[in-house]
Amino acid sequence: MPVINRIASYADEMTAWRRHLHQHPELGQQCHETAAYVVERLREFGIDDIHEGVAISGVIAVIDGQEDGPTIGLRADMDALPIAETTGADWASTRPGKMHACGHDGHTTMLLGAAKYLAETRNFAGRVVLIFQPAEETGGGAELMVEEGVLDQFGIREVYALHNAPGTPVGQFYTTPGPIMASVDTFHVDIKGEGGHGAYPHETRDPIPPALAIAQAMGTIVSRNHFALDELVVSVTMIHAGTADNVISEDAYLGGTVRTFDRQVKAMVKRRMEEIVAGHAAAFNVEATLRYEEGYPPTVNTPDETVFAAGVAREVAAEGIVRDDAHPEMGAEDFAYFLEHRPGCYLFVGNGDTAGLHQPNYDFDDATSPYGASFFARIAERALPLGPTKGDS
Repeated sequence: MPVINRIASYADEMTAWRRHLHQHPELGQQCHETAAYVVERLREFGIDDIHEGVAISGVIAVIDGQEDGPTIGLRADMDALPIAETTGADWASTRPGKMHACGHDGHTTMLLGAAKYLAETRNFAGRVVLIFQPAEETGGGAELMVEEGVLDQFGIREVYALHNAPGTPVGQFYTTPGPIMASVDTFHVDIKGEGGHGAYPHETRDPIPPALAIAQAMGTIVSRNHFALDELVVSVTMIHAGTADNVISEDAYLGGTVRTFDRQVKAMVKRRMEEIVAGHAAAFNVEATLRYEEGYPPTVNTPDETVFAAGVAREVAAEGIVRDDAHPEMGAEDFAYFLEHRPGCYLFVGNGDTAGLHQPNYDFDDATSPYGASFFARIAERALPLGPTKGDS
């Protein structure tokens, strides 16, 4: 087994931690019980340099090595999703409408596993800062941590994080230098016309035809306004209007998401949306307003740290399989805020043949935990090596 033997020896403990967290999901920045559980485990490991209430409910823990040296950061997200679980597992969520449908319970567990090992061995020179972050799914907990000065306060030189990957064999890894996850923006279009009886549309200013036309026109931004090889997604995901079949509504709403890796592409999309909305408002004689909200920036791995992290992953990966040239994904991740300020790498670790992320029948595979914990531990030992007379390698 390629994982660290000591970490493999407490795989059952990690399973128990993960399933406890799975049963008690919390949303957004309100991860207080999760944080308390994390702190309890950290104190059991003998870690006493712990900072609570970071970014409202985040936890920062510091482990000192055997010698002086630089500091690296290892991050795990803790929050769940507002989804009703359908797994039927014995450890299913006990909180209706909330579940760990993205595996953050597993991410927290993997970092706790690494923490236990690193606290026991301290086979490194410098400091390891463990970042247990709330509000990855909503609220930008990473951005708040950066704003609160976590990177500067603890002198973090570089940062690393993992995310589980359903559909990839357990324990295999993949990553890529440069952009690995897209930026995410949200758009809203409010259309106001003049309602009336469905039998007399000529007496109204129906907002539904312009809503449909705007939605169709936004689809042309991808097909006609940008270079085909520049990744871009524009998805209209909501159209709301009307309350009865014989009533023409006074207003309509449509909204959706924009994903890209390039700021210039993002600016083009916003400009075209403004032009489309204004033009259709005039053409259909209605009022229409665009609200464009910029969200997480793209997650961009730095080249040297990606080469390093992929090499470390090969030490612990199942069958040694690590892809270091994976295609970027159009999902988004607020670890981007850490990578805007420090070099580092974001990687995926295989979660096996499970349901996809954000699905009500998803569950983290506990066999993944020793691989992720071993990766985090080896990152610390390889990035912060001891002098030649100490350590195991």
